Amino acid sequence: MRAAATDMTTGSEAKHVIRFSLPLLAGNLLQQVYNVADTAIVGKKLGDDALAAVGATGSVTYLFYTLCLGLATGAGILTAQYFGAGMLKRMRSAVWNSALVTALFGIIISVVSVILTEPVLRLMGTDPELIGMSVSYMRIACAGTVAVAAYNWINAVMRALGDSKTPLKFLGLSCVLNIVMDLLFVMVLHTGVQGAAVATVIAQCISAAACTVYAFRTMPQLKMAAEDLRADADMMRLCVRTGLPIAMQSALIAVSMVALQRVTNSFGKTVMTAYTASMRVEQLVQQPFFSLNASLATFAGQNIGAGKTERAERGLRAGLRVSSGLALIMMIVFWIAGAPIIRCFISGAEPIALGAFALRTTSLCYVPLGSIHVIRGFLNGAGDTGYAMLNGMAEVVCRIAGAIVMIGVFHMDCRAIWYTTCLTWTVTGLVGWLRYKGGIWRTKALTEQHPGQVMPFRKQQHSRV
Repeated sequence: MRAAATDMTTGSEAKHVIRFSLPLLAGNLLQQVYNVADTAIVGKKLGDDALAAVGATGSVTYLFYTLCLGLATGAGILTAQYFGAGMLKRMRSAVWNSALVTALFGIIISVVSVILTEPVLRLMGTDPELIGMSVSYMRIACAGTVAVAAYNWINAVMRALGDSKTPLKFLGLSCVLNIVMDLLFVMVLHTGVQGAAVATVIAQCISAAACTVYAFRTMPQLKMAAEDLRADADMMRLCVRTGLPIAMQSALIAVSMVALQRVTNSFGKTVMTAYTASMRVEQLVQQPFFSLNASLATFAGQNIGAGKTERAERGLRAGLRVSSGLALIMMIVFWIAGAPIIRCFISGAEPIALGAFALRTTSLCYVPLGSIHVIRGFLNGAGDTGYAMLNGMAEVVCRIAGAIVMIGVFHMDCRAIWYTTCLTWTVTGLVGWLRYKGGIWRTKALTEQHPGQVMPFRKQQHSRV
């Protein structure tokens, strides 16, 4: 079966947003199935200490990944807007040059992150009993950052062209390989947490390579002529300028998560274990929101590129209705079954009780959390990547200042960790809504690009060749 692009500039807005997000959701859930399986294998086979050691690396690994993920998102924004505007030659140039930029950044970040692993983990105050396992796991995981960058880049490009189904197939292959190799390395070969990291990196490499080859062989829009395969300094700068604010946003969010992880580590292994388990569950919860984010980015990108601003806004409103409904359903589930869900990952009455408290508390703010993702996707797709920095700063201020005030000033116990999360989601959601209502995004379309600058969109007729 050939990969196929989808034009989102005509037809029902709500149907496009929902239908496009469903394969993304399936893929995200599939990825989380692996994460759940990985957590269960590590936690049940290697013990709570191993799970806490792996959990202690999560926010730091995410920090290194985000720089590449932001560039991939930027590539998707450019691709979607050029595709929507019918500027296919410009689109192919954006795809090729974003590939060069992503590869370069991926290699650099892989090397730097491996070097900085131990100093960063020690700076975070990781438990001395866990530092050895944490360093071993994280070094291997960070070495695979370039594969993460490549996979997310080809995913962003294919989503920008309206194809959310093909990446799902290769993600399924990756997850199956991941789980099989996890079982092999951890349970058969007894390689500990290092084996779990190696399994993940191998699966990521295979998935990235297979998806890239398939996409370029089967999608007509990605058929490159010799003239398309050249480095364009202006386009590369535009790729960086578009993706870097998103990368910095994600990096700022990751920094705030690292700071909160350090606070968590200071409370000891019981709290670290509960935090790791609750974070795994919340990662699963956020997958519908992530899917709507990506769907809105593509929908807004294509329609803004085509000059259909009002249509893009109708898509945003549809996304907000869906995210709010899902948030309320998940809140009810966690208030009823929080403890049994946490019990699937860890043992011990105290960590389970604390993990259940965490799920019930943060679920109260799932509505603003959903709006963060939906509005962020819309604004990114519209080309308002400057908002990304504002969004990231809001999260940093709320997480760090919230934790300092609650714990350092009011001397609250470990529950302040999850109260801080609620505060962060509420404030950041409000910031996103105010940015949308301010209307700055209306002047940020990227399709009218001139050397060295990005001009506001002016609707014109463009050649589709």
